[in-house]
Amino acid sequence: MLSSATHTDRDVPGQRGSKGRRYRSEPARAWQQPNCNCIVMAYKYENKQAALLAKVKGKTGKISDKTHEEHLKLYTGYVNKSNGILEAIEKLGTPDPADPAVANQIASVIRNLKVDFTFAVGGLKNHELYFDILGGDGVATGAIAELIDRDFGSFEAYKKDLKATGIAARGWAWTGIDNETGKLFNYIGDAQNTYPVWGVTPLLGLDVYEHAYYADFYTARAGYIDEFLAHVDWTAVAARLPKA
Repeated sequence: MLSSATHTDRDVPGQRGSKGRRYRSEPARAWQQPNCNCIVMAYKYENKQAALLAKVKGKTGKISDKTHEEHLKLYTGYVNKSNGILEAIEKLGTPDPADPAVANQIASVIRNLKVDFTFAVGGLKNHELYFDILGGDGVATGAIAELIDRDFGSFEAYKKDLKATGIAARGWAWTGIDNETGKLFNYIGDAQNTYPVWGVTPLLGLDVYEHAYYADFYTARAGYIDEFLAHVDWTAVAARLPKA
């Protein structure tokens, strides 16, 4: 999971707009209710399944709509799991670090919740990235094309590097830009929560779990990656570049 940002705002309890709807204005965090040991989480992850399917439907060639529909059911599971863990953290209240049943590195409530949370949210974020950057013509232009040429030598060289990364990966391959150096790099991931690279903005996500392609390509992962690359929406990728 590549990540360079977290939630930046939250609903403020008790504050509502003119139409009675909550509005967002403060940094995201959990707060404690008066006279209560329960932590009230300030956010809930939205299920974007319908919008993500609409983004790619009929626009990805041999990667079928049926595959996308089944794929997005897994995404919905990650959304539900993420929100379920947040609810469990609420119910737990303020943890006692001195209680080994609550906090220890072998097996404990906090360890189980927070490791599972990275996996669930990683799955959620990775899949939102994957579907958001699909549904295009596969042709990079403008600033993103210039960065690719600069850092990989050519667009064809970039595609070969990403394809090799995807074949070598057990779960994901990402293109990210290092926020410090400004360089593009293709990163490898073996699970939804491995391997996080801090200070990198994720631009493109390639799912290479079998569920992403087996129904259409069987074991031909290389052919699936070629079809994926032929239908990347590079305008959506470029929109993720950090603003100067």
